[in-house]
Amino acid sequence: MSAERFHTIVTTVENKPGVLARVAGLFSRRGFNIESLAVAPTDDERFSRITFTVDVESAPLEQVVNQLNKLINVVDIKELDPADSVSRELMLVTVSADSSRRGALMDLIDDWRAYVLNENDEQIMLSFSARPARLLEFEEQLRPFGITELQRTGRVALPSLGR
Repeated sequence: MSAERFHTIVTTVENKPGVLARVAGLFSRRGFNIESLAVAPTDDERFSRITFTVDVESAPLEQVVNQLNKLINVVDIKELDPADSVSRELMLVTVSADSSRRGALMDLIDDWRAYVLNENDEQIMLSFSARPARLLEFEEQLRPFGITELQRTGRVALPSLGR
């Protein structure tokens, strides 16, 4: 496994009311810091998938997994090694785009392969999906234009398919 500070843990849980609250409560009670959290149903409506990015400096990774295993609604837990998985995060961002700078902003959007979702004479809303570090790089490129609103989803990840 990677020696990185943040580890990605994917947990399959029963898709029942209160499960996410119990899982989040476990992290809170134990003082584990969650860097990122994404939750959605799986292809089987009985289950949901929770993807955590956990700060392992706040608690040993083994302790995090052991505590998750104690929860009754947890079906499966996997740590995804960054070298053997693919992770992405989505960012929605609204940027100032007056007529004098719109061309430069559109060039930047094209260069980064972001998508324009909505626009008016003064602003452009766009989406960009990438590794979390790449999102930060793109955000820095957008700052000079004036970010008026920004939202990120949190990391989602799957094991690599191999070669």
